[in-house]
Amino acid sequence: MKKNLKGFMLLMVLAMFALVAAACGNEGEAGSGSGSGVDVGIVLPTKDEPRWVQDEQRFKDALADSDYSTEILFSQGSSAKEKENVEALLNKGIKVLIITPHDGAAAAAAVEAAKADDVTVIAYDRLITDTDAVDYYVTFDSLAVGAAQAQYLVDNAEGTDVPLYLYAGASSDNNAFLFFQGAWEVLQPKIADGTFKIANSSEAEALSDTKELDRDQLSKIIGQVTTNWDPNESKNKAQTHLTSVGEDLKGEVAILAPNDGTARSIADVFASDSAVTNYTITGQDAEKASIQYIIDEKQSMTVFKDVRTLVEDAMGMAVDVLDGNDPETTGSYDNGAGEVKAKQTDVIVVDEENVKAELIDSGYYEASEFTGIE
Repeated sequence: MKKNLKGFMLLMVLAMFALVAAACGNEGEAGSGSGSGVDVGIVLPTKDEPRWVQDEQRFKDALADSDYSTEILFSQGSSAKEKENVEALLNKGIKVLIITPHDGAAAAAAVEAAKADDVTVIAYDRLITDTDAVDYYVTFDSLAVGAAQAQYLVDNAEGTDVPLYLYAGASSDNNAFLFFQGAWEVLQPKIADGTFKIANSSEAEALSDTKELDRDQLSKIIGQVTTNWDPNESKNKAQTHLTSVGEDLKGEVAILAPNDGTARSIADVFASDSAVTNYTITGQDAEKASIQYIIDEKQSMTVFKDVRTLVEDAMGMAVDVLDGNDPETTGSYDNGAGEVKAKQTDVIVVDEENVKAELIDSGYYEASEFTGIE
C-alpha cells in the first residue's frame, strides 16, 4: 500500500509540473506572429458600433503576413475597462500601444502607465488629452470633416431663414469639438447673413455673430445638442426638438448630424413629421446602413473616411517603431499638454452622385450588399 501511495504521489507531482510547463508555454500567445508575447496592443472603444468592428478586421488583416504579433481588446464604452485592457496588454509585453480612447481626458492615466513601461503610444482616430504620454496621433482631418458636412448644407440651401438643426458628438470626445468647430466656421457666415436660422440651440443662437469659438463656447453649444454618439439619444433629442418648435421651423430644413449612426436616427424622426417637407442631413463614416439610406434618399451625404488607409498608417507607424525607425508625420495637434506629432488621412464627401464610384468601384463595398444601386 505504501509503495502504491508513493507511486500515486509521484504521478501527481509530475502531472502538476506538466500543467505548469504547458501554461508557461501558452503565456503571451496572441494574435499572429512569433508567439513570444504581444508586440502591438490595440484598444478600441466599443463593439456596439459597426465602425470599430470594421476597424478590428482591418487591423487583423494588416498584420496577417507580419512577423509581429498583435492583440485587440474592446473597452465597451468604459474608461475603467479601457485602463484594465491597457494593463492586460502591458502584462503581455507590448512594445507599441494603439488606442482609441472612450474619453480623451480619462485615457490619460492608461497611457501614462504604458509610457512608464517604455511603450510607444499611438492615439488612433481620437486624441488623448492633457498628458505628455502620447507619442503619435493617427487621424483623419477632423476640422475638414466638419467643414465638408457644413459646406454640403450650404451648397444645398435655397432661399433664406432655412431652419438649421445642429447636433454634435459626445462632449467627452475631442473629435466632437473639432468636427463641430470645422462645421461652425463654414456655417456661421451663412447664419449671420440670414441663409440659416438656428432651430434648436439657444447657445448657438447667442453666438451667431462669432465665427471663431473658444473651447468654452463650443462646450456650451455641444452641451445642448450632444448625441453622445448614441442613436437612441439622437432620436429622443430630435423628437423633443420637433415637438417644441412651430411650423416656421419645419418645411425644408438642414440638419448637421455628426455621424452615420446618429444621422439615420435623426433622419427617421424628421421623415415621420408631415410638416417637414424636405431635409438635407449630413453623416460620417460611410457605414453600410447609411450607404443604403443614401441610395434610398433617406440620408443626403456621408464623409467617407477610408479606414483601410487609417489602419495602414497606424500599423505602418507601429512597424517603424518596432524596426527602430522614426515614423513619418504630416503635422501636429495640441492636446493640452503639448504638441503631438500626427499623420493625417484625407476624407471624401459621398452622396448619391458618386457613391458607386467611391465605395463600390473602389472595392470598399460590394454592389451585392445593397439594393437599388446602379
